Amino acid sequence: MDIGKLLIILGSVILIAGLALSYAPWLINWFGKLPGDINIKNENSSVFIPITSMIVISLILTLVLNLVFRK
Repeated sequence: MDIGKLLIILGSVILIAGLALSYAPWLINWFGKLPGDINIKNENSSVFIPITSMIVISLILTLVLNLVFRK
């Protein structure tokens, strides 16, 4: 793939993600609230481990990248 095409695709993805985050904030409200995400709050500290959310993001990115780079 040509570097120019790759930059155009990457720029388009960043633009779409930026628009989605700006005009549809409900799209990101699910992050960290799925079953399997660990959120421990103490008096002095807090720990946040988004295991399930990261698995979902990984699956979505894998599907999108496989569709983009499929020959």
